[in-house]
Amino acid sequence: MASVSTSLKLVVVALISVGVLLVAGAAYVRAWQTAPFTLVSPEDAEKVVLDSGQSFSSFARRLESQGIVDDAWLWTLIARLDGSARKVQAGEYWIRKGDRPADLMERLLSGDVVRYEVKLIEGWTLSQALAALAAHPELVHELDRADERTVLGMLGLSEGHGEGLFFPDTYHFERGATDADILRRAYAKLEAELAAVWETRDAGLPYETPYDALIVASLIEKETGRDADRANISQVFVSRLNRGMRLQTDPSVIYGVGETFDGNLTRRHLRTDTPYNTYTRKGLPPTPIALVGRKSLHAAVHPAPGEFLYFVSRGDGSSHFSVSLEEHEAAVRRYQLQ
Repeated sequence: MASVSTSLKLVVVALISVGVLLVAGAAYVRAWQTAPFTLVSPEDAEKVVLDSGQSFSSFARRLESQGIVDDAWLWTLIARLDGSARKVQAGEYWIRKGDRPADLMERLLSGDVVRYEVKLIEGWTLSQALAALAAHPELVHELDRADERTVLGMLGLSEGHGEGLFFPDTYHFERGATDADILRRAYAKLEAELAAVWETRDAGLPYETPYDALIVASLIEKETGRDADRANISQVFVSRLNRGMRLQTDPSVIYGVGETFDGNLTRRHLRTDTPYNTYTRKGLPPTPIALVGRKSLHAAVHPAPGEFLYFVSRGDGSSHFSVSLEEHEAAVRRYQLQ
């Protein structure tokens, strides 16, 4: 009987010991799960990357080697037991001050990756847009040698002149995106926007193709940033085209001068013939001269009613519109020659 009693005591002690270990282990796991990551970045946030094809255990060990997380083995064990290790998504993720393993795991499971943005601005030339893409540190750069004449070929699109064929907007992207990716999206968006406004165009416009409307929209874009004036400027251009008059729009002349333009438009510039000199040539310039926003596209195909043939800047961002040359010359003297 004594040996049975001793054995029973040993079993009880063993069970108590196991229970204590389980309680202690559970407490340790709870403490580990609720302890925030250790960040070494002075900005109180760090980016970590789960590479495509990388195992969760390898990812956890990398964070441990960076001093971000302790006990990578425990995190891996927990993730394997609850099945999350097989469901995480590759990408780049934020860890912010106060985040715990559970917070990062939630992002890994939902694919809540770091997103960047780049802006293409209305009125920019394609060269300016390419420069902005080239300067973005998070984009992969594939178009270092592209310009307005070669970019379409480098993108695998139809050959031609790329000026004006990309829609200005804010484009969001993830790690690994290229400048070519952004431009392909901007090209597709411009095509969609242009097709949509072309379908709603007014009757009787002097445009043979949507591309003609895009050219006029680019002239409007460069002539004004004032929404109230866009339709009237469009009406001036439409009236002049219908009458066979030269457009005489300075931004097109400046575009034709190119990089040598120093900001001072002179009589010599107006008299020097280029394909974009709308003082020396009738009709439209051969291509758009800038990136075109939605408002200028709309104005190009929906000009204001009327018979305006002239306009001049008032110097405050607005324009004065005239029907006759005499009225226009008086407006020039009033607003430009004082």
